[in-house]
Amino acid sequence: MRIVVRAPSAEDVPSWRELNWRSEPDATRLTDEHARFRALLAEAGAEVIEVRGEPGNLDSIYVYDPTLVTPRGAILLQPGKAGRRGEPDAVAAELPLPVIGRLEGDELAEGGDTVWIDVTTLLVGHTYRTNEAGIEALRRLLPGVDVLAFHLPHFHGRAEVLHLRSLLNPVAPNLVAAYLPLLPVPLVELLVERGVGIVEVPDDEFESMGPNVLGLPAGRALALAGNHETKRRLEAADVEVLEYEGDHISRLGDGGPTCLTLPIDFGPVDFASTRSS
Repeated sequence: MRIVVRAPSAEDVPSWRELNWRSEPDATRLTDEHARFRALLAEAGAEVIEVRGEPGNLDSIYVYDPTLVTPRGAILLQPGKAGRRGEPDAVAAELPLPVIGRLEGDELAEGGDTVWIDVTTLLVGHTYRTNEAGIEALRRLLPGVDVLAFHLPHFHGRAEVLHLRSLLNPVAPNLVAAYLPLLPVPLVELLVERGVGIVEVPDDEFESMGPNVLGLPAGRALALAGNHETKRRLEAADVEVLEYEGDHISRLGDGGPTCLTLPIDFGPVDFASTRSS
């Protein structure tokens, strides 16, 4: 499993305020936490590929958002967050994948609003960062793929926007971690119809990124440390949970392990189910 990451640097830190991080991260702790995070991925069997990203942009450590990896290559997205608009081109120059299209004009979408549940079904959250024009662009660029859009709630508003992956993430074949109270009913019904098991994240672990779990090969998953009940429930579903400390790389910027990584190989841990295409 190949995973793209982008390490933070000291020159990124001054951008924290304009990018609406919760507070200023410590440059040394940022670097150390991310280095341990990369080491944990490697120990779990991933081939870790580092990219430079956009210099001076602290959000660019959340490398999942600027692009959408598809079975045919990468689509360059256009983040709804204005301070991230330079990231797609910066990452594209280093991706070991062909670029098959891009969003332009008023077409907005962020990777955090996209979840593949199989090779022909892409779930997309309609949010403050991903609009109708962006969703239609994905449909145009992905012929033969069912792009299913779901409106997500306002919740805390534009400043603390919910991504789809804030609520739901595949952790193993036919299994997702999810926070059900905020999921659209049609999406829950779809998961049930597809026979996808749901590990429910408890209320008190939702805002500490309990649903933001990265599925890894061999029945493993990577999660932010501290969500003890979610970890217990995942382990009860036969998932081995690896944890990382992310006070600076995750909690201050509201980005968990799925945000910090861009898996670029399609495989059984990338989908909740596996229909033939």
